[in-house]
Amino acid sequence: MLWTAPSGGITMCHIDAVREQRWKGAIHMHIETLGIDLAKSVFQLHGVDCVGKIVLQKKLRRGAVLNFLSKLEPCLVGMEACASSHFWAREITALGHEVQLISPAYVKPYVKRHKNDAADAEAICEAVTRPSMHFVSIKSVEQQSVLVLHRSRDLLVRQRTMIMNAIRAHIAEFGVITAQCPLGDCEQ
Repeated sequence: MLWTAPSGGITMCHIDAVREQRWKGAIHMHIETLGIDLAKSVFQLHGVDCVGKIVLQKKLRRGAVLNFLSKLEPCLVGMEACASSHFWAREITALGHEVQLISPAYVKPYVKRHKNDAADAEAICEAVTRPSMHFVSIKSVEQQSVLVLHRSRDLLVRQRTMIMNAIRAHIAEFGVITAQCPLGDCEQ
């Protein structure tokens, strides 16, 4: 009779954990999934192993993030798609990690308690592992450059319209009424 593995029992993560057991009884767990909450100066990290046990909760200053991640074994890294997320995704991918960006609207349901950076990092870490999650594609520098041009032009058009409407309103205070029309499109 041949021995068969128990169904759904032992995974490679469990075997690795047993191999890494130390004499004092502590088990060094490998970070499988890392959630990063991006901020202006201090980032919050939340890491779990392959069975979902929390193995890392850490705050890092912006300058220390890449140094810290370069020392980790490659893992799945999740971040909210927000300002600077594409930059960080490119940098972290270059270190060998797999990076997934998630829309903030999809992360919000996973926040379990009061909204703060640590809770957001935990929610990102959980959301990135969901099989049906929708991810945002990481944009290249060239793609971001084109987006900046389009957004800048859109901003200028909106500001021009605001100024034109403000001028019309100001001169209407003096009894001068003008037609509302795009530049040069009014019939004389």
